[in-house]
Amino acid sequence: MNAAVFAFAESIRQASDLAKQCQVPFVPIEARSFPDGESLVRVHGDAPTALLFRSLDDPNAKLIELLFAASALRDNGAKRVILVAPYLAYMRQDMAFRAGEAVSQQVIGRLLASWFDGVLTVDPHLHRIANLGEVMDATPAVAISAAPALVQAIASDLDPRTVLVGPDSESRQWVESIARPLRLEFLVGEKVRRGDREVALAIADISKVRQRPVILIDDMISSGTTLIACARLLREAGATNIQAVATHSLASNADLARLAEEGITGFRATDSTSSSASSIPLAGVLAEAIRNQGWLL
Repeated sequence: MNAAVFAFAESIRQASDLAKQCQVPFVPIEARSFPDGESLVRVHGDAPTALLFRSLDDPNAKLIELLFAASALRDNGAKRVILVAPYLAYMRQDMAFRAGEAVSQQVIGRLLASWFDGVLTVDPHLHRIANLGEVMDATPAVAISAAPALVQAIASDLDPRTVLVGPDSESRQWVESIARPLRLEFLVGEKVRRGDREVALAIADISKVRQRPVILIDDMISSGTTLIACARLLREAGATNIQAVATHSLASNADLARLAEEGITGFRATDSTSSSASSIPLAGVLAEAIRNQGWLL
């Protein structure tokens, strides 16, 4: 056995699917907490290459256990430990916006680079840097796109008159990469934030959505504020049906309920997290990236 996939309890389904795609064993990791808040992590099994699967939503609760697992894998004889984190936290703050702020992207990048021989993630939320490798020092860091998985999911039930809409300029790369293979028209909005939960939007050529279905596309949904503002504009412009698709869902059940109340009739995301909306599998694109990196050899 050259490689195996190791994962914690919250991602057994996603990790076991990945192991099947890679045709390697899946090994669950045991973790529990003591009354004082400390954690015990135990890894049963070993492999020369350990693919350690853990998505880093809720990062403050997950990072310490992740490092304990990486250490245990080394102690068990792993020569190479690869982090497979479909969602990678703390990537948004790439500079100090006010004096005294920690640049969390740099801190987490250095931390992960010091513990892992490679990092694989999906659509990280990067702003002012060109690629993930700039964050991870000399550690091989691979950021893949969820677009192939999203295209497949959207194509399964698609009205050819559908217009794809990205809520802001940052979403353009995802909207274009999905619209192209589906041969769909797309629009991209402009966003002005007024605090964490207030967003102003404008969409050029919005009249094109009149009497047509719309699918909103974004990399990440958190509170859903941006999608709701966009949906209101589209509904006023005459869109007949509004759905949404995203790579990562960090939304709570209350936030998802609010999307439905605001007229978004369906919301789907990849299974990069364990949200109730996370139904689009990433195992295929992750396994392909792992093979391309030679991490199964």
